[in-house]
Amino acid sequence: MQAQKPQTHQIILCSLYLAVLLLGALIFIAPAAVFPDPSWGFQVLQKMQAGGAFNIAVKPDQEDLSKNYSEFLSWWSPGQYLIPFFLKSVFGVNTGQASALTTTICGLLGISGCYAFFKKAGFTPALATVSVLVIAFQQAFIVPYVFYNGGEVLLFGFAGWFLYGCINMDKAGWKLALFLLFSGWIGFFCKSSFLWVYGAACLYLWICLSQNQLKAIHWIKNGAWIATPAILSFVLIELLYLSKGANPAGQTAGFLLSWQSLAFPLASPLLAGFSVDDIFHGLVFQSNAAIVGSTRAAIILLLSAVVSVFLVVNVIRHVPHKKYSFLVLVFYAVSVLFFGYSFLHQASISYEARHFRVIGLLITPGIVYLVSLWRQPFRIMFGVICLLIAGLSLRYFIPSYIHNKNISAKGTSGLAQMFIDQHSLDEIISLDKKNTGALFVFISPDLGLEINHNRYITLDPIGADVKIDFDDYVHYGHAGPVFILLPASYMGPKSNIIRKCFPGYKGFHMDMLSDGYVLYSAK
Repeated sequence: MQAQKPQTHQIILCSLYLAVLLLGALIFIAPAAVFPDPSWGFQVLQKMQAGGAFNIAVKPDQEDLSKNYSEFLSWWSPGQYLIPFFLKSVFGVNTGQASALTTTICGLLGISGCYAFFKKAGFTPALATVSVLVIAFQQAFIVPYVFYNGGEVLLFGFAGWFLYGCINMDKAGWKLALFLLFSGWIGFFCKSSFLWVYGAACLYLWICLSQNQLKAIHWIKNGAWIATPAILSFVLIELLYLSKGANPAGQTAGFLLSWQSLAFPLASPLLAGFSVDDIFHGLVFQSNAAIVGSTRAAIILLLSAVVSVFLVVNVIRHVPHKKYSFLVLVFYAVSVLFFGYSFLHQASISYEARHFRVIGLLITPGIVYLVSLWRQPFRIMFGVICLLIAGLSLRYFIPSYIHNKNISAKGTSGLAQMFIDQHSLDEIISLDKKNTGALFVFISPDLGLEINHNRYITLDPIGADVKIDFDDYVHYGHAGPVFILLPASYMGPKSNIIRKCFPGYKGFHMDMLSDGYVLYSAK
């Protein structure tokens, strides 16, 4: 019997898996840098490995440097450092290599989960494959291979499978209850912002399972099957984690009416699904130098909101898979309400498309289906746009990887250190080995991961206006020698401010470690 030839979509999927494995091998050889969020988690991991309690951040006390201050790190979920820790323990690798393995595994899981979900939602294998390919073209897919971003990559690995489970549930019962109970815990373990996704899923399941029931008692029963495990899942998360410390949703600065508060969530299908926010380095929140001015950014954001709403409406109207269409409607509506409310109340949630990654994943097959109905010239135009996005993603990855591999400093963590050069890092590591009871001061949380024998303090960078809240920076008392590492650009007013934040130390000595970095020390 003649063996069946693999179909085109199978070849594309296999090629995509191989590409992920290749990228994973590259960053295992030369690990990526790390975003600030998981850096804080890795700092906690350092303390845990030294015998500290679970998820407790131990820092020098601002009121008395001779003592330590402990707090429960509830701002971010624990998965971002516990998964790499597990891989470190199993394979005996360093933090950078464990992060590379985490990114690779989650990339493979994410692709598989999205493909499985798209097929279960009713899309053909060909459309599901094209949709996964479009997702892989986005900069959000490439970012973890340049910067380990913790919860973002973990959530990608889980999101597709979670959506698959949601659309697969067709009746209330113990299977539904167990699915909601454990998926709530797993999703939060991956990323704390999963909670809004979880709430949207519960609403979708309740309406979807009850919509054909005329009697209120059936709605109540279905609601009980959903609410009981959901409440249990959330209560345990609240009691065992969120209530023990601060979190973004609990930090608000009061109500402020702004059009961006609603426009940004409304525009999420394009911002998150087609890299619009990433391509322009942020339309509201700029992580790098802005590509366009504020006026043009506002116009792009408004246009993205209008086009996104148009696309969502047409997906709901024209995609024949009703469960999928309803899932899009519920998740999009909940995201607009949740983030709109949070932005209006100035919660500590940045205007970044990464918060809407699930919306981007969810809407992609619907848009691809709409494109398949268009005339050939428009399909070609869509393909060109996707290839252009892929090209921009490669242009982001290639020089960034080369920089991480050949230029960024490397220390004991194995992570690429972008905020210090190799000579300066070697000096810091040498000082760490030679001293006991010393304090190191940095303005980037990833640098503390190279300190293994002493304590360290991470201060926020000082902005161009050279204004700080002194109470956030000042550290009183004395506890052995202090070493303050600063960029050479801080020489002058900024370095003077930081040294004054340590009133227990006098007579600082300055050493130019390199052209880019200066060390202030006092004993």
